[in-house]
Amino acid sequence: MALLLFMYFTFFAPQPLPPQPVSSADSVANVNTPGQIPVKNLQEGFTADSSFQAQEISLQNADVSFTFSNIGGVITRAELKNYKAYGGSQLHLIDSASSRFRNIAIINGKETDLFQLPFQITKQPSEKDKQVEFTANTSDGGIIRQTWSLGESGFVLNYTLEWSGVRFQNDNLRFSWVNDMPLVEKDINDSRSKTTINFYLPNDDYDGLSETSLDPENMTVPTGSTWIGMKQKFFLSAILNDKGFGNGEIGTVVDASKTEVVKTGNISASIPLNGNQPLNLRYYFGPNDLKTLGSVAPGLEENVYLGWPPVKWVNSWFIVPVFRFLTGFISNYGLIIIILVIIIRLVLFPLSYKSYLGMAKMRLLKPELDEIKKKYPDDQMKFSQEQMKLFSEVGASPFAGCIPLLLQMPILFAMFYLFPSVIEFRQQTLPFAEDISTYDSVLTLPFAIPFMGSHISIYTLLMTISTLAITWQNNQLSTVDGPMKSLSYIMPVIFFFVLNSFPASLSFYYLVGNVASFVQQILIKRFVDEDNIRKVMEEHRKKMATGNSTKSPFMARLSDALKASEEARKKNKRS
Repeated sequence: MALLLFMYFTFFAPQPLPPQPVSSADSVANVNTPGQIPVKNLQEGFTADSSFQAQEISLQNADVSFTFSNIGGVITRAELKNYKAYGGSQLHLIDSASSRFRNIAIINGKETDLFQLPFQITKQPSEKDKQVEFTANTSDGGIIRQTWSLGESGFVLNYTLEWSGVRFQNDNLRFSWVNDMPLVEKDINDSRSKTTINFYLPNDDYDGLSETSLDPENMTVPTGSTWIGMKQKFFLSAILNDKGFGNGEIGTVVDASKTEVVKTGNISASIPLNGNQPLNLRYYFGPNDLKTLGSVAPGLEENVYLGWPPVKWVNSWFIVPVFRFLTGFISNYGLIIIILVIIIRLVLFPLSYKSYLGMAKMRLLKPELDEIKKKYPDDQMKFSQEQMKLFSEVGASPFAGCIPLLLQMPILFAMFYLFPSVIEFRQQTLPFAEDISTYDSVLTLPFAIPFMGSHISIYTLLMTISTLAITWQNNQLSTVDGPMKSLSYIMPVIFFFVLNSFPASLSFYYLVGNVASFVQQILIKRFVDEDNIRKVMEEHRKKMATGNSTKSPFMARLSDALKASEEARKKNKRS
């Protein structure tokens, strides 16, 4: 028996298929993976040559490279060519070990996974035609054909399913996709808090699972959704059907022991069929980039979260366009952030100037306010009335310095959402920061501190110091005393703990902003004549005394409210 086997395999055994040539062109690269696949293990009702072998074929363009297997004619790897994972390795959004696709049809009364059928590669991609075609044959002469194609550039992979002589007994397919989303960034905790599964309905209904939850999450996907996507911090893997999916479910789960996996996502959805018409789908494997996503499908750009309105409007209509304009001719992102600060400060200068004038008036009135406080040390209501009376006489308002600052808050919060979300900051550098889209670490601690982590960010530390300096400068102009004044110094320290694990670009922006504010305050103080402010207030006092001036509507309402409150207090006291 041993001799017969030796003679058979030496002289009579069928020779394996010759290796496919590897093209040096960007559009084609074929790789054969040897290994006999027992035909008896293939799905019933489909035929394959006795020499059928597992084979892989690659389809590429300028931006992305996909690898497919002829077992199932399905994607086994998606690699982004112009991006790197943290550490410099190739960035794979999916591979055969982490991503599992199924596409179930009912054929001859049995569930058949189209992504497990034995396919022959019937069309090879070429440099001009970036398309690969897989064909499977049934035992009764039917044909199932899957075609994948790419454009010259971009991240959209087109899929077409055709069949003849095969009857799908249901009017839909059942698609499922389980994906261990790989860690491609520095901070796994930050990555997990920004990873989820989202979907979109044509009526602008964008929804999905919680990003920040580390517990198992599940949700029903309504019929008609046009895309379902697994979103990571800076990258997106999605399936798109312009005609809409049927009902479906999505879910995520976190296994803390798998430090190389951010979350495991699960998509299950029915795909309606239209008789014998070909089924056309699209896949997107690419960056979470606003401009790119907006050109692929409606609502896909919602995966880049820029905050809630009106913060989102500030980012979408002002900050992002200015930022993209600057990146068009400046490559240094530190310089871009500095210029962005200067532009925003110039835009907000009228509000800052008005805020300074309001605080200057309050500072000039401080001696008179102190006298009122001494006169009514135990009667807060009377003190408030006299205070409002003084403000009305001189034309000042206690809110004059606060309201302009509140109007600046949308821009302040816009930056809070911009820097962690915009992919352009990814893997850009600053001194002491190798990647400004995540935290920098100038010192690693032997233990973790709640909220702060086990590191110290140099930019967050410098931002905190500069914030304390600008707080001290503002307090010189403020009339606030007591605990509130002390609290103003405590808040920057609290923010140090909160922002220590936020992107270095955000801390650097706030640091530069604090320096700009400090300089701006000095310049305003230098060019604002406080004697002139005092003169204007005195003239207003004289006009009020002669009855030639009126209170502002706001101050009048506030004064009336205080009087009504005092009358009610006296009435209750008498009763």
